[in-house]
Amino acid sequence: MVSRTVLADQVFTGISRLYPGRLPDELAGPWRAAVEGRRRQTRGGARKRAAGGGARRQLVFVDRLTVTLVHLRHGLPHSVPALLSGAGRSTVTRATGEMRVLLAGRGCAVPGHPGLRLRTLADVFAYAQAEGTGPRLDATGVQARRPVASRGGRRASVPGKKRQNTMKATAVACHQGRTLWTDALRPGRTHDAAAARNEGIAGCFQHFPEAEVLLDDGYPGLRRDHPGQAITPPRKPNKTALPHVHAAREEARHQHSSKRITAEHALADHKRWNQLTRRTHRRETLPATYQAITGLVSDPTTNT
Repeated sequence: MVSRTVLADQVFTGISRLYPGRLPDELAGPWRAAVEGRRRQTRGGARKRAAGGGARRQLVFVDRLTVTLVHLRHGLPHSVPALLSGAGRSTVTRATGEMRVLLAGRGCAVPGHPGLRLRTLADVFAYAQAEGTGPRLDATGVQARRPVASRGGRRASVPGKKRQNTMKATAVACHQGRTLWTDALRPGRTHDAAAARNEGIAGCFQHFPEAEVLLDDGYPGLRRDHPGQAITPPRKPNKTALPHVHAAREEARHQHSSKRITAEHALADHKRWNQLTRRTHRRETLPATYQAITGLVSDPTTNT
């Protein structure tokens, strides 16, 4: 039987191997600034004790980050990482809450541009126009806990397609299947085109006229409003059209699907993280959880 210490070392080593020193260095500064900001607000002024004094933390920064990655990747309850790390469950809960927010604010990595990360939809359009690439945009539903019965919005979370309580996520992927951006999630009944419009895609099309985005059949309104920029499969011809017209349309749809399939691959990469297969935790933390996972998935070391 494997001891708890050996099992913890195996799990933590496997997770940390994906981020060999890069991720802790990136998040250590913002985490310390946030901690000192909370302490200053609690004290009401500057600290009077020298740095390093006071009670010692049960989990140092690297351990907090590793526990959060274990929780996000495997979907384990907080009591399991607490048992493996030797800390209390409440300590792990606070640690994952802190790290989740920091990871969600990282944005998504860009292929071939180390250090550059995209955080808004306008950043994606600017990158697409500068590089001359056509990003792929698609939406997916993430199953979530049902809202409390006494609160409104329960029906808005149940789409007609899935018929389960979900939240809708809109994602943009590159031609390699790497995630470039995700939104903050909306109720599951929101239409795909409406979710994109709420994120300001119309303004992005206006300010970046040379950018082209590949879409599926769920965005006919965007194709109508932004011809030549919102690229969707060709519409079905009239029944009286000649056979070669139907054959040309099928060939064009096949070519369009072959280019746009990388968006489906990106969404599949997100769902490989157990936190997004069936969300059983609080709905309020799901947007930050989704953005944190997509930022991690976009990193070259984890997109395999």
